[in-house]
Amino acid sequence: MNRSTEQNKLEKGLFFIRDINSKNISCGVIAGVFVITGPSALILEAASNGLYTNEQILLWMFSVYVFGGILGIILPLYYRIPIVGGHTLTGVAFLATMTSQFTFNQLIGAYFVSGLIMLIIGYTGLFSRLINLVPKEIISAMLAGMITKYMVDFVSSINQLVLVGGASLVTFFLLNRWKTRVPPVIGAILVGFITLIVFYPLSSHGSTSELFTPQFQMPEFNTVSFLSVSIPLALLILSNDAAVAIGALAQNNYRTSINKLISVGGLFSILSAFFGGQSANVAGMATVICSGEEAGPREKRYMGAVVTGILLLGFGLFSWRLIPFIQMLPKDFISIIVGFSLLGVFGNSLHQSFSKPSMKISTAFAYLIAFSNISIFNISAPLCSLLIGALIAKYIEESTQSNIDKKEKITA
Repeated sequence: MNRSTEQNKLEKGLFFIRDINSKNISCGVIAGVFVITGPSALILEAASNGLYTNEQILLWMFSVYVFGGILGIILPLYYRIPIVGGHTLTGVAFLATMTSQFTFNQLIGAYFVSGLIMLIIGYTGLFSRLINLVPKEIISAMLAGMITKYMVDFVSSINQLVLVGGASLVTFFLLNRWKTRVPPVIGAILVGFITLIVFYPLSSHGSTSELFTPQFQMPEFNTVSFLSVSIPLALLILSNDAAVAIGALAQNNYRTSINKLISVGGLFSILSAFFGGQSANVAGMATVICSGEEAGPREKRYMGAVVTGILLLGFGLFSWRLIPFIQMLPKDFISIIVGFSLLGVFGNSLHQSFSKPSMKISTAFAYLIAFSNISIFNISAPLCSLLIGALIAKYIEESTQSNIDKKEKITA
């Protein structure tokens, strides 16, 4: 009797082992590769723009992947829902324009405040109301404007590495047409990497990293970094990661507390900030990958998210050994990886931006301001883009449309 009871307890404690299958493992690996490849390359570019030391780069990589990985292990095991943890790709793309304007510790302070904003929004349930303050078309236009630079570099780099870029593009288009289980972006990057190894042998520049010990970092706070970094970063995480993940879960009939997901993401982002990372939050596109039908039986898909979390945790712990290898890759190949990783986000952002004919002027201004990377009174281009775009939409276009509607009613 006691032996049977103990066996039942053991089986309940190890329930997740029974739920592992080839489909959720496959989707978990694909999601992990997606979160690791493009974002890590983009982090290196952002760090290069900010003239970061090797230790600061290692801290950044360690924090976002370790805390993101832990988040992606705890949440799916607790809720038994495919909630993938990670960090924000679009947030890193945004930060690539910011790292040269603030010190490392000032950015850490901004990351802390951004995580705190998310924690408060989740705790108070302000998510939907906050997102509605700025039209989603304006947020998408700002994001598209920021990403345009990477798309231009993407095309230029394909021209520079013709064999690599050509092989990647062909693979990307074929996988899109054939609708295979392998995401086109992952296939394109893998084929491009193989082509690079064959035709462009890599040479080490002697940059090796010794065993890395993460150290607690002290944040520096100022109003400019709060306005220029914290607010736009929190909005990007909420709109492009949390909203996407929540939408994918709802589409696949998973019920979970939206406020709790955002709050926990804010808490883990705060922890990540103290070690140099911009966030550790629910990952949008990775959750899409792990929550779909390709991940196997619905009640077992959460294990795909766990697999992704384990991969991210491992990458973060051993990033001190892996970063020198990534740094060996040609800059043009890094641009190709980043371009493929952002291609879907860019296309969706453009489509969403100009989907409303009544908001052509506001979205155009938001796009152009973000793309220009100007700052007005020390306020960064992304925040200027959001503010000016939202004001035009509210007080110019909405007012104009209202007058047109009134005239049509009178005429009728």
